Amino acid sequence: MSRISRRGFLAGTAAAGAAALTGRFGFAADEKKSKVTCGTDVVTLGKTDIKTSVLGLGTGTRGGREQRDMGETEFTKMVRYALDCGVRYIDTADAYRAHYLVSKALEGISNDKYFIQTKTRAKHPEVAKVDIERFRRELQVPHLDTLLMHCMTKGEWETDMRPVMDVLYEAKEKGRVRAVGVSCHGFDPLVTSSDCDWIDVHLVRINPFGVKMDGKPEDVSAQIKKMHERGHGVLGMKIFGEDGYDSAEKRFESLKYIFDLGAVDAFTIGFTSTKQIDETLEMIQKATA
Repeated sequence: MSRISRRGFLAGTAAAGAAALTGRFGFAADEKKSKVTCGTDVVTLGKTDIKTSVLGLGTGTRGGREQRDMGETEFTKMVRYALDCGVRYIDTADAYRAHYLVSKALEGISNDKYFIQTKTRAKHPEVAKVDIERFRRELQVPHLDTLLMHCMTKGEWETDMRPVMDVLYEAKEKGRVRAVGVSCHGFDPLVTSSDCDWIDVHLVRINPFGVKMDGKPEDVSAQIKKMHERGHGVLGMKIFGEDGYDSAEKRFESLKYIFDLGAVDAFTIGFTSTKQIDETLEMIQKATA
């Protein structure tokens, strides 16, 4: 992957930095109304008050193995580099076994400087209660920014998972969780999620090639637009499939597709090097020009 110079990156994002005034990450309250021009622009997730950078770091490539294999030192260097560039979104999950890596990488950094999303596989409300407190301890945070029910596979999940949903909602009411939502594996659960008002935030697999997705790109994108129209936050994943495709041209095509949808607030990519972050930031600037 190509590497944009630090000077070039800073020059490209100077205009966005000039808009920084107030609020979390130092941005004005109406930033989500502005057109995204770079991956470090800050957006608001749907009707929530959660703000995050457009680009995020994923920790679940091949179930999290690739990020875990980096080791604590290299993973921390990559996260700190991303933060220095202005990338504030970190996506993780209990299933990725990456909470420890994330917490060590963010050690000593104020929790208002980043946005963490994690996920629970709990199928029982008591397990969900335990997970919420355990996740807070493992990530060393006073609250979870977004907590998703991980990997819904049935169209009936909204009925089947109601007891767990009630636990997550209660945690949100008590301030232990800021927003709740789901990730889906399958088109039927995805359709159910687009109609569910319990959801604050969706994590959706989307790219123009149908790689590692829950349906054809045109079908998934229609559901994403529906979520967006309902005022839900939409976070994309699998933007680069899982292998990064076989060319920079395909990676750029995928980014352009995501931005042209006009319904994805932010997205996560499973980086394993700072060079990949640089290339993606450069491509986002071109894709949004």
